[in-house]
Amino acid sequence: MADSVEEIKKAQKLYILIGAVLFTFTVVTVAVATQPWLDFGGHGFDMADMTIGLLIASVKATLVGAIFMHLNHEKKLIYYVFGLGIILALALMGLTGFHYIDPLEYGNALEGTGFFNPANPVDD
Repeated sequence: MADSVEEIKKAQKLYILIGAVLFTFTVVTVAVATQPWLDFGGHGFDMADMTIGLLIASVKATLVGAIFMHLNHEKKLIYYVFGLGIILALALMGLTGFHYIDPLEYGNALEGTGFFNPANPVDD
């Protein structure tokens, strides 16, 4: 914690800077999802836009945890927990992306096959 006036003013400047960065990243996330000139990938909201949005959200969550929750001054164990959180976030992003290429869910629409629409349902 800050003990002098100079340290308090330095901390205030850091909080204002991080708050401005978080606000800016929020505006960029909304722009990626809604503005055609920031449309990555195909036309409209798609997997590329989703990935960019999730990456920006991950950076924002890291900034909030490290600066506003003061987790950057914790013991070494907290960095392992951060690392595990990052790994799990990447795994969730990967699984979300896998949803779009999963052949079991959609199958072949012309033949009526797929996980949710089997060609030969099993009678019990």
